Amino acid sequence: MAYETLELKFAPGNRAGAGILTIALNRPDIRNAFNEKMIDELARVFRTEAVDPKVRAVVLRGNGQVFCAGGDLNWMRKSIELKFEENLQDTTTLTNMFALLNEFPKPVVGVIHGAAIGGGVGLVSICDIVFAEKSAVFSLSEVRLGVVPACIGPFVTSKIGAAHARALFVSAERFNAFKAQSVGLVHEVFASMPELEKHLETLTKNLLGCGPTAMTVAKRLVLDLTWPERRTRIGDPIDYVSRTLAELRVGPEAQEGIGAFLEKRKPGWIEGEGDK
Repeated sequence: MAYETLELKFAPGNRAGAGILTIALNRPDIRNAFNEKMIDELARVFRTEAVDPKVRAVVLRGNGQVFCAGGDLNWMRKSIELKFEENLQDTTTLTNMFALLNEFPKPVVGVIHGAAIGGGVGLVSICDIVFAEKSAVFSLSEVRLGVVPACIGPFVTSKIGAAHARALFVSAERFNAFKAQSVGLVHEVFASMPELEKHLETLTKNLLGCGPTAMTVAKRLVLDLTWPERRTRIGDPIDYVSRTLAELRVGPEAQEGIGAFLEKRKPGWIEGEGDK
């Protein structure tokens, strides 16, 4: 499937043919700023190519000098000409895209360089693991334009907590990668991109060694236990977590994984032999 604003690359990584799908924002001439087309294409790729069983994890990054500079100026210019109902449709589409990426059932790894501004921080916040190059800068800059980071608000706040969100939302402060790490937006900061790429290779190899169903359930577990509306749906958390593990233990993946560990061999999801 062709994309105008994204560049996709799938790299098989084990005998099973499973691998990592890299999704690169590909509007380098305008610092990977997003517009209606990029929003639509991000949603589309996470609904189609990314859900292929061969894809075990996704790496999200940007081509060119920066990761993502936020909203395209031409796209933002259109918003001031729209009526409320049209703006609501536009903002709902944007929020739904972030929600889709946030709840994507496989690991998403963010690789951040250059800058992540506004909605770019929103993309960082939906990643499960985030690596940043030390010179990267970040800003929730919306209030400088007379607006607020509303559509990305639930995802950023979930990642960094209310205390940091309140300070960064109202100040539009420009902060570095080390502060991004200290507030929980970024997990690891690297001195250079070659060093980052080396650790990314190690990480993706590790992800390919993990049970795909287990990774999906592990991600869902965190969301269910921390997001208020999901937390309400699961009922008693003690019963929920107990049932979650019990169901996995009797399932084919855990049976294969534990059996492989005891027999000192690699499990079928690595060797391409299927579940035993």
